[in-house]
Amino acid sequence: MKKPLFTSFLGALFSAGCLAASNCDKPVNDFDGLYCLNKVYNEADRELNEKYGQLAGQLDAEGKAKLKRGQIAWMRNRNSQCSRHEGHEFFVNLECATRETISRAEFLQSRLRECSSTGCQSSRL
Repeated sequence: MKKPLFTSFLGALFSAGCLAASNCDKPVNDFDGLYCLNKVYNEADRELNEKYGQLAGQLDAEGKAKLKRGQIAWMRNRNSQCSRHEGHEFFVNLECATRETISRAEFLQSRLRECSSTGCQSSRL
């Protein structure tokens, strides 16, 4: 008896996920919108981490340390601009976080391009 109920639950969950995925062009409610924004943010974050790893792999120890300090400073700035904490609640502006993450990924991509063409310049990290 429990297995058919669980299977029905999984089917409904999968259907809801597919429906939300197909509504990203025109989300029908706030939850669909949040789902879609979260997908975009996660992809931007994945790209950021990929670029960070690629760049770190091309730097010497001093450059890696500077890159890490810059990344930590960037995260603090992103967090202060895009989120707030009130009591036991946390609020994140996902559009802001996505915009900041894409901007940082583009910055890291520029540094990668620089490393490939003229050599890595630690002063620009």
